[in-house]
Amino acid sequence: MQERYLRPQIERDLERKMVFVAGPRQVGKTTLARSLPGAERGYLNWDVPEHRERILKRELPDSPLWIFDEIHKYRTWRNYLKGLYDVRRRAQRILVTGSARLDLYRYSGDSLQGRYHLLRLHPLSVAELGVETGQELQDLLTLGGFPEPWLEGSEVEARRWSREYRNLLIREELVSLEQVRDLGNLELLVLRLPELVGSTLSLNALREDLQLSHKTVASWIQILERLYALFRLSPFGAPKIRAIKKAQKHYHFDWTLVSGPPARFENLVACHLLKWVHHQQDTQGRDLDLRYFRDTDGREVDFVVTEGMKPMWLVECKWADSPIDRGLKYLEARFPECEAWQISATGSKDYVTPEGIRVCAATEFLGSLV
Repeated sequence: MQERYLRPQIERDLERKMVFVAGPRQVGKTTLARSLPGAERGYLNWDVPEHRERILKRELPDSPLWIFDEIHKYRTWRNYLKGLYDVRRRAQRILVTGSARLDLYRYSGDSLQGRYHLLRLHPLSVAELGVETGQELQDLLTLGGFPEPWLEGSEVEARRWSREYRNLLIREELVSLEQVRDLGNLELLVLRLPELVGSTLSLNALREDLQLSHKTVASWIQILERLYALFRLSPFGAPKIRAIKKAQKHYHFDWTLVSGPPARFENLVACHLLKWVHHQQDTQGRDLDLRYFRDTDGREVDFVVTEGMKPMWLVECKWADSPIDRGLKYLEARFPECEAWQISATGSKDYVTPEGIRVCAATEFLGSLV
């Protein structure tokens, strides 16, 4: 397996502060951490009883690099790390990895603000893998971007991995971090959500389907976000367009959960764009956001990347070669300074319209990201 894209940034940031590497379960955080120089001597995993005892007793390895894996499951982990950081040796480096959102789980204790850099690790992508052909893109759509099923190279094994992954996420990861008793209905929600990718997410509709309260459904969606099972996009709105204001869309980090090819492709593109946005936020400090556009007249654009609340990219996804989408035309005309793209999973056309909309294969655009 090639070197992951975050490794150079991790090594640079460790020279100055603690580094938190967060991301979905089994995305490669532990493998990446243990590939660093000195990692084997300094690696401690909260889920390993022997390691947990050493952490609690503060009997830490004699290594210039300490790696704390899944320590966010320890209730006072923030105070613990703050104490270590404040009294550490001058050359001591500290790396923390976790499959829950280390930036959102704020239990009691003092703030770690100013003591760490947060880097978010995402699944494998077109750019990271060097995908160039349509067939390679189809393989990525089928196998997903998580290292284990991708390296296995089998569609059957990828399906088995995805099912087991979903069960482990709920039965092990979620139970260790959240107070959820009704796991049966939560599993039903997890099964229902992939069917809704590409459309706006109605919590009221889900509430009626599952016969649960609005508060419960909203809470469970937030939990799944914190565990990097899914992410939501808010609508892009501006005074000169009649955009909807509140309805959100959602996507899954494991896009193989989505059954329909066009919706799965849209999910894959969402993951690629979010990976680029997070990388720019975490490494460059840019004020970027990923949104979508829909107005009261039914015009839509799948993705809008904004910087400082101003749109910079408009991206519309198509499964095959198609005429320029009317929503993309509408929004590009109102923000002509934006880069506008219409990309396709299986199409072969490659051209630019007089208005500046670029039409091309998805690999052309996605390969320019990260």
